Amino acid sequence: METVRTKTDLIIEVWERLDCESIGRPELEAIEAAVRERFGPQAVDPVMVIARLLADEGAELRHAELMELHIERDEDRPYDAAFRVLFDFTGLECARSSLRRMENLRKKFTERKDREGLRLLRQLAIEEKDDLINSSGSRLRPLPEAVRREIAEWLTIWLGSPEVFEAWIEMRQSSADYAERFLER
Repeated sequence: METVRTKTDLIIEVWERLDCESIGRPELEAIEAAVRERFGPQAVDPVMVIARLLADEGAELRHAELMELHIERDEDRPYDAAFRVLFDFTGLECARSSLRRMENLRKKFTERKDREGLRLLRQLAIEEKDDLINSSGSRLRPLPEAVRREIAEWLTIWLGSPEVFEAWIEMRQSSADYAERFLER
């Protein structure tokens, strides 16, 4: 698997290693596990996206199994819609917009006393922060290290004190250090 460069290549390679003509639940779960291990949990595509890719490559789909898995997962993921477009850490401005959306969602969950939503939001923010710190400018995070570290710091502040984040980011972006590092290039 060392030569695999893309997620699509990995999916196809795992399918070929499974040496099966048809794809159902066990095969799809094995492919998901490989993608999760290599690219992280956020990279795992929905069941039907992986199935379509493999069908295009010639795999026969066991539709009943795949549909059952798809429906089962959708029932277990009531927060997917809220989190689907929440994170965009491809640059500083996108990151700031993402943090605003995160804060709005946090307030909504707090108002509703939705502890599970708050827990998931926090968990995803921690995963994003860890990914930024550990990505080393990889293909998945093609950002300069200084930008990745800056956004990770923003997430750290938001995770620690979300109520003061907006005031803090205003001060941070007005600072001489910020201007020197990110604006005067």
